[in-house]
Amino acid sequence: MDNLTHSLVGAVLAQAGLKKKTGLAMPTLIIAANLPDIDAACAVYGIESLAMRRGVTHGPIALLLLPLLLWGLMIAFDRWQERRGKRPATRLPVHEGWLLALAYIGCFSHPALDWLNNYGIRLLEPFSHRWFYGDTLFIIDLWIWAALGVSVWLSLRRERRGAANWQRPAGIGLAAVAIYIFANGLITGAAENMAADALRASGKGDALVVASPPPLTFWKRDIFWRTADRYGSASFIPGVGGHVDISGTPTGLSDPRLTTWVKADPAARAFLFWARMPVAEVDGDAILLRDQRYMQPLARDRFTVRVTAPDTASHP
Repeated sequence: MDNLTHSLVGAVLAQAGLKKKTGLAMPTLIIAANLPDIDAACAVYGIESLAMRRGVTHGPIALLLLPLLLWGLMIAFDRWQERRGKRPATRLPVHEGWLLALAYIGCFSHPALDWLNNYGIRLLEPFSHRWFYGDTLFIIDLWIWAALGVSVWLSLRRERRGAANWQRPAGIGLAAVAIYIFANGLITGAAENMAADALRASGKGDALVVASPPPLTFWKRDIFWRTADRYGSASFIPGVGGHVDISGTPTGLSDPRLTTWVKADPAARAFLFWARMPVAEVDGDAILLRDQRYMQPLARDRFTVRVTAPDTASHP
């Protein structure tokens, strides 16, 4: 998920009552909720960063060590402020046990959310390069922004007014988002089952089927399917049903030039390592590698690699 969502989750957890456990709870939860995304720095490598993101910093070793590092830094910050006489008098004392627990809670919330979309996350890196996908939420969900943002705002307003139940809006917001995620999971399951049944009836029982919620219209699903040599799409709306394009289009991955060309192109290798549903399209003397999940006009250019013969490779 995007970093605003991660930050709001950290904030709503704090406002639900966790910030009363120790000083520096709110910043610890918010920073921890974003901490695995330190791998965003690899974006300077362009398309090759697809093979680097959501890997080691989202795996078990990082999830064990990153909260410990943050915990140590937050304790050091608190003591530094105290030595300089800059520590706010209204801040609760730092409880080291609770602060460590909150660092882990915030950090663990990150891969849990990232798993929910169809971009992918390598939860077992470096022990396994396997990608995991939840296919439940769009990578930026404005409804979650609204629910969490409003609940944090209401909770903070009540707290400033001295209300006894200032935690309640945050708790309600968390519960609403949990229900929303569960409902989206049910929609995805129904969409994928519908498409799989239609493909099975047409003799394509071995097809991989992936349902993806579009932006804003969370109740709909864009569906992508593929077999060893063909790919296609479908759509689904709960209560209405869906339509499946049974015929499909050749994936183009059988092009004999690809094996040699990809070996000479680091960007192509990184792309295919990340791609869940790759397709190849001939473009003159080149081959365009794309992924079915991101072939919409707004996303296509960011997830395309142009591969040419090794002696004229765009990414030698």
